[in-house]
Amino acid sequence: MKQETFKLKANFKPKGSQPEAIKKLVSGINKGDNFQTLLGVTGSGKTFTMANIIAQINKPTIILAHNKTLASQLYNEFKDFFPDNRVEYFVSYYDYYQPESYIPSKDQYIEKDSQINATLERMRLATTASISSRKDIIVIASVSAIYGLGNPNDFIKMGFELHKNMNISRNELLGKLVSALYERNDLELMPGRFRAKGDTIDFIPGYGKDIIRIEFFGDSIERIVELEKTSLEVIEDLSYFFVYPAKHFVTPDSELRKAIERIKQELEEVLPKLEMIEAHRLKQRTMYDLELIEETGSCKGIENYSRHIDGRKSGEPPYCLLDYFKEDYLIFIDESHQTLPQFRGMYKGDFSRKNTLVEYGFRLPSAIDNRPLMFEEFEKKMKKEQIIFVSATPSEYETSHSTQVVEQIIRPTGLIDPEVFIHPIKGQMEHLKKEVNAVIKKENRALVTTLTKKLAEELTDYLAQQGIKTRYLHSEIKTLERSEIIRELRLGKFDCLVGINLLREGLDIPEVGLIGILDADKEGFLRDTRSLIQIIGRAARNVDSKVFLYADRETDSIKNALKETARRRTIQIKYNKDNNITPQTIIKPVKEKEVHIEDVKHIPKSDIPNLIIELEKDMQVAADKLDFEEAIRQRNQIKKLRDKLL
Repeated sequence: MKQETFKLKANFKPKGSQPEAIKKLVSGINKGDNFQTLLGVTGSGKTFTMANIIAQINKPTIILAHNKTLASQLYNEFKDFFPDNRVEYFVSYYDYYQPESYIPSKDQYIEKDSQINATLERMRLATTASISSRKDIIVIASVSAIYGLGNPNDFIKMGFELHKNMNISRNELLGKLVSALYERNDLELMPGRFRAKGDTIDFIPGYGKDIIRIEFFGDSIERIVELEKTSLEVIEDLSYFFVYPAKHFVTPDSELRKAIERIKQELEEVLPKLEMIEAHRLKQRTMYDLELIEETGSCKGIENYSRHIDGRKSGEPPYCLLDYFKEDYLIFIDESHQTLPQFRGMYKGDFSRKNTLVEYGFRLPSAIDNRPLMFEEFEKKMKKEQIIFVSATPSEYETSHSTQVVEQIIRPTGLIDPEVFIHPIKGQMEHLKKEVNAVIKKENRALVTTLTKKLAEELTDYLAQQGIKTRYLHSEIKTLERSEIIRELRLGKFDCLVGINLLREGLDIPEVGLIGILDADKEGFLRDTRSLIQIIGRAARNVDSKVFLYADRETDSIKNALKETARRRTIQIKYNKDNNITPQTIIKPVKEKEVHIEDVKHIPKSDIPNLIIELEKDMQVAADKLDFEEAIRQRNQIKKLRDKLL
């Protein structure tokens, strides 16, 4: 494994509470502390603190996030901080996923249906390849990190090295590629495919974008070269290249044969216990899958046989991404108050669905062992490493397990938490309208959060009728569209955004000068202390911001949220006074597309086909970079152009 060190690159240095937080957490790691918590308020630069800790500790690192959107944000930030090191992205690779299931009451079997995102699949393979080959690796991962993955030992074992002047025949190399689950395709090269012509073999690694060309002289390798896929221009002459498998579920032939025998044995044991229909169904499906595995090394849904393929015993935890880290490594759990509960809930839902499939003869009992980790199993892995929980509102689990809770209250910008006011429910609409209009006059924006979708829709209609440009954000809106709505809010295309719980986390909008929280006194998940503090924090990037809680009584959650906000404000105001700091609203540019095509009427029809081709290429580039905002803009322009053609 290469021993590169992390090199943090930034145009600014730690400020506010960051230097002290970095010092304390690094000291805790050096002392061997298992668990620590970074309590960082919104806008305090928790990501930059994490980057500084990684640079000083210099260990392989994984950062766990609770959804793809947050993971994408972190991935792009860390790529900027560590341009010379490996920063990888590991999330679910499904664009669409309908799990296999059976509904006994309707006698309805639903076959697994999914659409795999090739870019995300390549990035997952790149992650495991980087972990296996480098020390300077930062992985940004979602809860997908605790789902079953192929055996890491087999992943390494089934890889192989190539070097100049290596004695290996052309046919021998082709056999190795096939064993590593590369597919031959002489017409079109894609990640995980190879082609052969004469003494030349081209392939694209499952985790790569460019072509690796192997040129033979007799039975030895004369040249290894990396080529740009489209132009075939030489990128680099290589003296050495290690080929990792094209898939995660890869197994040596000898082990695969043993696995097939174990599957057959389980089938024989299970069939007598089932009714006639269920037994026939299970035997037919299993034998069909085994035939495919024997012929091709794989089958649809092969992960359901992973326990036998891995050689695990019944009930043993599956291999997952965490098992690919062989050395001592560092774990950050971002937004831990959200991420840990999500990890807790993964196993039970998966078990219920699989157990029904097993009971009615659609799957062998061993399919249940293709699963995410139980939380207790995840805890065992955590206890072997050093963990830093990161949250503005850590839960009791984090604080009780941590050796120290390090507070990061003071923002580098000097911004303080917003003032919070309580307004009675009677007359709340008139008051809200007045406050929103006042914010608009200052060229700021407003966020309003409700408890129900119906109320959000009604409020959106009401504000629109009052002449306020308002939009509604709800859970059915996809990530791309959500990013576009937020971008349009920042640009001032509308002034007020209404939503439910989507407004609590992940929104970085410096223009927000007002947040209105309706039904603030309705105790529950969306109005508990932690949620209220998170919502209030959305207004902490603007010097003029304020928050209104619309309530007729002060619940315990409201009292605690107000108390904590007041405590933080006191610390922040004192620091600014002692250091003669005048808070300034964060200035954050809004990304714009380089070429605007707002209206397509002026474009001749004859030019449209070529323009569409260019835009599709730009859209794919943006998607590869996980720049969702740019990708959605390109897609919208393509639709406009196609509509004009029609």
